[in-house]
Amino acid sequence: MRIAIDAMGGDGAPGVPVQAAVEALDQVDGDFDIALVGDPDAIQGELSAHKHPEKRLEIVPARDVITMDDPPVASVRAKPDSSLVRGVRLQESGEADGFISAGSTGAILAASILILGPLPGVDRPAIGALLPSAADHPTLMLDVGGNVDSKPHQLVQFAHLGHIYIQDLEGRESPRIGLLSIGEESEKGDELTTQAFKLLQDSDLNFVGNAEGGDVISGDYDVVVCDGFVGNVVLKFYESVAGYVAQLISRNVADAAANIDLQSVCRVLDYTEFGGAPLLGVDGVTIICHGDSPARAIRNAVRVAKHSVERNMVEHLSRQLSRLAQVEA
Repeated sequence: MRIAIDAMGGDGAPGVPVQAAVEALDQVDGDFDIALVGDPDAIQGELSAHKHPEKRLEIVPARDVITMDDPPVASVRAKPDSSLVRGVRLQESGEADGFISAGSTGAILAASILILGPLPGVDRPAIGALLPSAADHPTLMLDVGGNVDSKPHQLVQFAHLGHIYIQDLEGRESPRIGLLSIGEESEKGDELTTQAFKLLQDSDLNFVGNAEGGDVISGDYDVVVCDGFVGNVVLKFYESVAGYVAQLISRNVADAAANIDLQSVCRVLDYTEFGGAPLLGVDGVTIICHGDSPARAIRNAVRVAKHSVERNMVEHLSRQLSRLAQVEA
């Protein structure tokens, strides 16, 4: 197995992705190699500071970079030798089994759709985010930014994508699906959510009803479905609150710090523990990381990508969604 990492993507590139790759080879179990995609001189300069198994790490040259300010679709087409595009194409050619980037989310999304293509039965791929919950497992929320405008049947597709992801990656056989809305009652919400409620109710998914904002991390749902506009707002609010809570705890328990495992508390709130957000619904494994991701987050994204490949998640998604498309036809 080979995982490609965009060495030039993100605020800390190339140092952070290179460090993450070295850490992943040392700390993530399993038989896999890593391809670092980007400027060979810059990557080699960073690698010189780390001990690493040279046979398991390859540099794939890419002389260009897509920046956060570049228009996503246009830059994917205009910069074929960028680290982001070259990384996605490694999957297309079969030279890599997964791709990770902390670069422009829009460009990652565009490149994955244009090059890998959506799976049959998927109108729009969705970005999923694993959030800590009050239970002993995370909650998957999607979409969190891939589609700011969605239709009711697309929310049902998102639910199927989340259902399979939780089955394969978390081992939960019958994931509980919730629809993010402003009340538990079926008639609560806007036109999108009320129509999606009816479709989800008629589906073969384990749909357990509407989830309010406070339910997202209650542990009562395995998957929470919403459109990308709402999901992105919720995700960024959560991340900011998590950081604030961690700081608040640190400031106010100084006298009792010896008796409290602050590192453990902060770890529960830390998004980097879950690596990156999978782009679900494309014909490949793409993991999107925050632009300011530390090495820990990208290292954990390697683990997510590796598990996705090992459990044949894309093939599973393709089978399930093809059946769904046949039923709808």
